[in-house]
Amino acid sequence: MPQAEGGYISLPNNANSNGNGSGSAIYQSTTEPTAPPSVFESVKRVIGQAMKSTPGDSEELLRLERQAVLVNGRDRDKTGKTLNTKMPSAPTHTAEEAHLLGTMPVDPMDDIELRSVQLQFPNARGSIVDACEQRRVPTDKGDIHVAIQGDTSKPAIVTYHDLGLNYATSFAGFFNFPLMRGLLENFCVYHVTAPGQEDGAPTLPEDYVYPTMDELAAQLLFVLSHFGLKSVIGFGVGAGANILARFAHGHPDKVGALCLINCVSTQSGWIEWGYQSFNARFLRTKGMTQGVIDYLMWHHFGRNPEERNHDLVQMYRQHFERGVNPTNLAMLINAYIHRNDLHLARTPPGTPGTETAATTLKMPVINITGSLSPHVDDTVTFNGRLDPTNSSWMKISDCAMVLEEQPAKLAEAFRLFLQGEGYAVGTLQKLARKISTVSRSSSTQIELSVQ
Repeated sequence: MPQAEGGYISLPNNANSNGNGSGSAIYQSTTEPTAPPSVFESVKRVIGQAMKSTPGDSEELLRLERQAVLVNGRDRDKTGKTLNTKMPSAPTHTAEEAHLLGTMPVDPMDDIELRSVQLQFPNARGSIVDACEQRRVPTDKGDIHVAIQGDTSKPAIVTYHDLGLNYATSFAGFFNFPLMRGLLENFCVYHVTAPGQEDGAPTLPEDYVYPTMDELAAQLLFVLSHFGLKSVIGFGVGAGANILARFAHGHPDKVGALCLINCVSTQSGWIEWGYQSFNARFLRTKGMTQGVIDYLMWHHFGRNPEERNHDLVQMYRQHFERGVNPTNLAMLINAYIHRNDLHLARTPPGTPGTETAATTLKMPVINITGSLSPHVDDTVTFNGRLDPTNSSWMKISDCAMVLEEQPAKLAEAFRLFLQGEGYAVGTLQKLARKISTVSRSSSTQIELSVQ
């Protein structure tokens, strides 16, 4: 057999004494090919001599490392390389290697150490439930759930959630955001949940007539009367934004300002009506199907949400699968797709025979959407119906679900909006300094990483 570089170490007594043994008697077992001495071996030899180690120990170590190893033919692959058939273990050193390398011998890892490792996930989202006072407010269409967060003597913020969500799943992440916690020092937040949409809600009776969108807006009058609120700040998302806009249009003296996210001001189109009608039917008959989940994910996150935040998408997908009452959600969807137009119109000043206050919203409005949201066009239409002197439209980049994907930018916009209306100037200035400090530190880190 031709020798490769480094040669082969032949085993003793495998050939005839005259050197003319037959081919069947030569390679009864193969030997491990050896390579020339490595640089590491040369360095060890030099260090050993420098440390005046005994020559016998160094030669014995090198002899053991270069000793031929018998390898079975089935332990080789097709190219002749030895297969690694042993399980990997912790690195071990001989006493001389530990002395040369300055390390202590390493024992194999104990299985007990692996058993003691446990994953712990923070329960920051659930903390809003513990921090809120739960109330049931009676209305003409049944009781509704209201969660109170903060001091009731402070100015009130009323929130309303979107389809498939409730106050905990919609606003927990945003109001637990560090920069938003300072708002609770000067505001009291009233989280309103639509009938039958709270966690663990029982299935509504079959003869229960679910309120329409106008009736859901009228229920807010009972909430304000129950807690003795004169005027509130509205904060709504999606379907909740539509409900708050209806309430503000019908009762402008009850709303001081509005922050609306992905608000739709028109009635449902044919495509939306068709999809949502099928979803409501499947929810009643088959429960939460995959088609309904996909539509809800598109409604909240737009197209391809997994490409932006996989963990966030999985959390909401699991919530839709396990935490939603299908029958109650079908009733809310049916009410939402049968909504009527808000009948808002931007009337130019000085138009004879018209009054701006009667045709559009009178209070200041900030209209927000995400650049990846499927409701961008709806917010543009809604913005065209508002008075440009007291309204603003804002599109936040790289997100669809603004509350979860861009809480810092939304907190900054909401802070400036409230500060412009004269609310909690001292606390909001402290928040502004915190936000600017965080933004400067993050930009510094980015510059250092780029350099």
